[in-house]
Amino acid sequence: MSALVMKDVTVEYGDGDARVHALDGVNFTVAPGDFVAVAGPSGSGKSTLLAVAGALLRPTGGSVEIGRIDTGAVPGRRLAALRRERIGYVFQTANLLPSLTVRDQLLLIAHLSGRSGTGTADADELLDAVGMSGKAGRRPHQLSGGERQRVGIARALMNRPALLLADEPTANLDQRRAREIVGLLAAQAHVRKAATVMVTHDAGLLDSADRVVRIRDGRLD
Repeated sequence: MSALVMKDVTVEYGDGDARVHALDGVNFTVAPGDFVAVAGPSGSGKSTLLAVAGALLRPTGGSVEIGRIDTGAVPGRRLAALRRERIGYVFQTANLLPSLTVRDQLLLIAHLSGRSGTGTADADELLDAVGMSGKAGRRPHQLSGGERQRVGIARALMNRPALLLADEPTANLDQRRAREIVGLLAAQAHVRKAATVMVTHDAGLLDSADRVVRIRDGRLD
């Protein structure tokens, strides 16, 4: 069973001659535990594909299923719950809350997910998995960029997502730290059986992926 299934997905903007196809008939599937890299230049449709996959943007045409749930059939007020329960996000910058410690960044997710009872144990296990257990009491300004991204990955995994989406997660890192972060994403995808999609323009990071899909002008090669 695929964790993510996109069928004939189209996203259009504008009208008439000014119409632009951000995505054009995209078919894309990701199985649990697979780490898939979507590569392409700026403006190719990478971010739009990730937004549609993450139920942040409804497509103009086609369908998107997350764990056999057709997101097009989910009312708007339920989409937020779907995202919270089934999807984890890793951003270009970690977007950590400056006033919270590393552990509390994760415990907040447990609280919002209604799993406060197991939150501390889950948080400590994840911080150990990403090599941050020794800095659980620090705040974001006390961490390096790579360390903040490690915390961001742990936070994205706190809701035990079926689908993990990473949007240019190494854009602000040097090549060595970028490779460490991508390797960590791949390892966690495999261990936790999370279908993981990373979009990137950096061809030097593709060798850690189980599969590489290239996108140009809204179409997958």
